Amino acid sequence: MIREDRFLISRKPYAVDLASLRGSRTDTPQGRNPYYFGGFIDAVWFRRRRGVTVACIGHLWDNQYPEPADGAAFLAAHKDGRYGGDTYGRWDGDSYWGNVTLAEQERHLAILRPMLANYPAVPAGYDGWWTFQTRT
Repeated sequence: MIREDRFLISRKPYAVDLASLRGSRTDTPQGRNPYYFGGFIDAVWFRRRRGVTVACIGHLWDNQYPEPADGAAFLAAHKDGRYGGDTYGRWDGDSYWGNVTLAEQERHLAILRPMLANYPAVPAGYDGWWTFQTRT
């Protein structure tokens, strides 16, 4: 992934919580590498659905070797964006979509409501914008 200063929704950018990187090592004794690091990092992003801008919350994931030193290193090594982010919740300004507890929904909406209201600003506590697309 690369970090861009300018927001372009067509480049499918993500804002991430760099401090949220978590994961674990899995040994791969028969593979080329001795292990892989299965990592996850919290993210938020905007998308267009049926002509409406929505705010999404979830995470990005990747399997990497070697284990990244931090969230920025994880993103720099993350090359495969074909699956995009795993969405936990989505807010379109009128309704919320997500299969989470009510407490988790309220936590999501505390981030997504102001995020959508301040479109396209990076939400507080997040670093953005990160994209899989190359610069042109």
